[in-house]
Amino acid sequence: MQDKVAATQPQFEIQRIYVKDVSFEAPNTPHTFMEEWKPEVSLNLETKSSRVQDNVHEVIISITATVSTGKKSAFLIEIQQAGIFLITGVANDQLHHMLGSFCPNILFPYAREVISDMVMRAGFPQLILAPVNFDALYAQHMEEQKKQGTHKEGEDTQGGKVH
Repeated sequence: MQDKVAATQPQFEIQRIYVKDVSFEAPNTPHTFMEEWKPEVSLNLETKSSRVQDNVHEVIISITATVSTGKKSAFLIEIQQAGIFLITGVANDQLHHMLGSFCPNILFPYAREVISDMVMRAGFPQLILAPVNFDALYAQHMEEQKKQGTHKEGEDTQGGKVH
C-alpha cells in the first residue's frame, strides 16, 4: 500500500546542473580600460525546456549581457545554464509552471556566478545581476501565448529583456 502512495506523490529531483555554452568577448580592449567606467548594461534572458525522457526534462536559461561605455561595446557575455530535472506526479499545468518558473529560479544563481566570475577574470569590475522574477516572466509569457494561441506541448521557450 505504501508503494502506491509513494507512486502518486509529486516528486522533484535535480539530476544535474551544468553550463551548456558560454562566450565572452571584449572587442575594444585595451582601449576600454583607458576610458572612464560608466557602464550601460543591456540584458536579454530566455528560458527553454524540453523533455529528455519520461518525467525527465532539460531546462536552459540563456542570458546575454551587453555592457557598453559611451557608444563602444566594453564586453558581451552569453551563457546557457542548464539543468536536468526529474518531475513526476504533477498535472500538466503544474509541470509547465515548474519548467517555466521553478527550475529557472534554481538555475539563475549558477548563471549569475559564472557571469560575475568571467567578467572579473577579464579585468572588468564585477557585474552582479539582480534577481529575476521568473514567476512574473512566466505569467507574462502565458498571457502572450493565450493571445496568440501558440502554446505547444513538450517544448517551451520564453524570454525577453530584463532591465
